[in-house]
Amino acid sequence: MLELCDERKTIVSHTGHLLIKGGPGSGKTTISIVKAESLVATLKPGQQVLFLSFARATVARVIEALAEQTKDNKEVRRRIEIDTYHAFFWRLLKTHGYLIGLPRRMTILTPPERAIALTPIRHTYGSARKLTDTQKAEKLGKEEAELSRLAFQEGKVCFDLFSELVVELVSKSEKLRKLVSTRYPIIILDEFQDTSAGQWAVMENLGSGSTLIALADEEQRIYDFAGADPERLNHFKQKFDPKEFNFGSANYRSNGTDIARFGNDVLAGKFSMNKYAGIGLVKFAGNPNQAMAALKGQTLQTIERLRKAKVKDWALAILVPTKQLMREVSDALRETQGTMPPVEHNAAIDMEGAILAAELIAFLLQPHQGEADFAQFVGLLSNFFRGKGGDDPSASDIGEALAIEKALQKAVECLQKGKPLPNNSIIRLMKEGCNQCVALALTGNPGVDWLAIRKVLGDCGCKRLAQVAEEARNVRLLDKGTQLRENLSLDWRTNGAYKNALEIVRQAFVQEHFSTSVRKQSGVIVMNMHKAKGKQFDEVIIFEGWPRRVRGQIVGNPHRIVRGNMDGDLTHATYNFRVSVTRARSRTTIMTPENDPCILLVLASRATKAVAAQAENGTDTA
Repeated sequence: MLELCDERKTIVSHTGHLLIKGGPGSGKTTISIVKAESLVATLKPGQQVLFLSFARATVARVIEALAEQTKDNKEVRRRIEIDTYHAFFWRLLKTHGYLIGLPRRMTILTPPERAIALTPIRHTYGSARKLTDTQKAEKLGKEEAELSRLAFQEGKVCFDLFSELVVELVSKSEKLRKLVSTRYPIIILDEFQDTSAGQWAVMENLGSGSTLIALADEEQRIYDFAGADPERLNHFKQKFDPKEFNFGSANYRSNGTDIARFGNDVLAGKFSMNKYAGIGLVKFAGNPNQAMAALKGQTLQTIERLRKAKVKDWALAILVPTKQLMREVSDALRETQGTMPPVEHNAAIDMEGAILAAELIAFLLQPHQGEADFAQFVGLLSNFFRGKGGDDPSASDIGEALAIEKALQKAVECLQKGKPLPNNSIIRLMKEGCNQCVALALTGNPGVDWLAIRKVLGDCGCKRLAQVAEEARNVRLLDKGTQLRENLSLDWRTNGAYKNALEIVRQAFVQEHFSTSVRKQSGVIVMNMHKAKGKQFDEVIIFEGWPRRVRGQIVGNPHRIVRGNMDGDLTHATYNFRVSVTRARSRTTIMTPENDPCILLVLASRATKAVAAQAENGTDTA
């Protein structure tokens, strides 16, 4: 059990709204769990403490911490509900959405389905980078109108609309507000500084009947682009006048190191030490081959260090600034480089392409009935290209989708007229790949059968199906013991075939989004720096891109921690960098190109030298 100081005892005993501030690893979440545990005894039958956070990984970590703090007391655990905003809002919408005109039967419009639905609008306008502000606003208006139509007419609700619709619900219905507050008299809000306007508006309404406990670190605000407001904590203070506590820079996550101090110094733009315990700086040659070789070498050294230290279920995160670099790193780790072997890892990529690839494989697992099934197969392949780019589909992907649809239409016309397919038809290789998959003798073992289908798609000679196979490598829901695998096995045992594989896979990804599984992440994980928010690892490697030069001059500088690695407004990049640095328990290694180091490190070094020079000359630096 946690030993409480006087300040933390006051937090536990206080009965009104609370604002608890503190840096990374300062104990905000831990004290909130202790507080929640103490409140269980005050609850009436049917009531619960509600703990809300953004990410499933954060929720899983809180559940793990709760089990440890309460010694897994089942009664206490039952009375504390830990969930994401999305999951909580979806429950409200499914139960009460009819009050604002939503259909009684609703389904989630998943991110891939959302991307597919908006493709016609996006195709009309072309690349977002070439649009004027007026065109961007017009395009956004049409997208919002289509998403609203899908929600209110077809009952397909995308995640983007959850907050907006729930705000409408709770602001218009006093009875619903009272119902929620009766069920959840205490609501704990994790990472409160990053709440969007919609999420805050919901809590602003519920706070009239529920006690709100906000956990926040203003210097970890990295979601301004998604609606977070620098004034959010002031909004909370003005509305509810909470009792405020500040844990400052206390650090329990990486205690015994200078990791937190380094993160704070980067934020301040000035180093206070020559050497920081737990921080490593590695400079690499600024070209693709040597950069990736340096990263792989550093990764293998870190793995060896963790194994020698006998860290149980160790986790190493490789954090990068952009999605594209994440894919390039993942591809490089899969390959053999010189004497360095492939590195087994998980990549936390955007899942639109992987989900759509999984749907196509699931369809091929099902029993097939002929030409009508082939048309559906081609439709799924077209959807793969329409949706795999998410909110930023490439012109080439949309072009592929249109070409596939046009080729299918031509093939149907040929069939109706009794004519053979043209020799250059792209349908030929698709049909050959589909037929090879259908001809496979399936075993009833979902893992084996899935990999067999994926291999055929990769080897059949169709470049479009090969892209599906490559994206499907990122599906991690078929590991032993997962619900998807169990459901596919049950389908086989019940029907003697994977009769419902496509629907099972679709439901699995929706359930995975809302899952609060406490399965701990371990091994090597590659992810975008933004996705590391709220997580913690034994070690972290931060790896950024390198400049492209022609005749010694920089002509491009993509994938940097600071865009273009240029001085300017560095606020967001600095916050993001600090968050990434402080995810580690024992060590963070920063990898930056030697011929153009990260501007944040350069500026902090310059400021440090300037201060040292002023002090040496007797100048007042206060």
